[in-house]
Amino acid sequence: MVNLLAAYADRPDPRSVAVVGNQPLPPDPQRAKAIDACDLVIRVNGFVVDKPGEEIVGSRTHVVVFNRAIRATPHVFQDYRKRLYLLVEPGRMHWEPEDLPGWWPADLGAVPVSNRDVVLPLSDALGLPTRDEPTWSTTGTLAAWIARTSFPTAQLVLTGFSFIDNPDQTSWEHAAGDSCIVGPEHQIAAEGRLLDSWTKTGDTTLLR
Repeated sequence: MVNLLAAYADRPDPRSVAVVGNQPLPPDPQRAKAIDACDLVIRVNGFVVDKPGEEIVGSRTHVVVFNRAIRATPHVFQDYRKRLYLLVEPGRMHWEPEDLPGWWPADLGAVPVSNRDVVLPLSDALGLPTRDEPTWSTTGTLAAWIARTSFPTAQLVLTGFSFIDNPDQTSWEHAAGDSCIVGPEHQIAAEGRLLDSWTKTGDTTLLR
């Protein structure tokens, strides 16, 4: 997967990677510029990008990490032939069917993310018994884990992760679309602790 990610980056050895979650954020020109300045920009599920004149979360997208329950915004499949789409399927270990939604682009070349090589090591880091119980991380944390483990020496920029500051929330807002409950399969307090611990290492920056 590392070589595949690098093939979509601005350079074959990305020195900076941004992972943008879907928390609603206020305008911030510095945040938007920092995201777009990264060699590799990863967005998650039903993401948004800045419209002309906006400066919130930037406009560039190299990689989309998503799941079958995606609530697609107009931005998700825009220019999809120029992006890498990584499909995460932790639910396949328990109950999730393998059928793909019929409304996806017929020629969308989504690449499945390995549960064995990616999901389960993250669950171990979070202390989640994913092998035995239907519990796993959010797609956003999976995207951050992919970025951190694929390019361990790169500067990682995180933004849009509300559970880092609000680990006890039981529902969340999205930058686009309706709010929803935090799924019972997620343990966002553990995810927040993990991502927050990265910001103490000097190679991960959290932009609020």
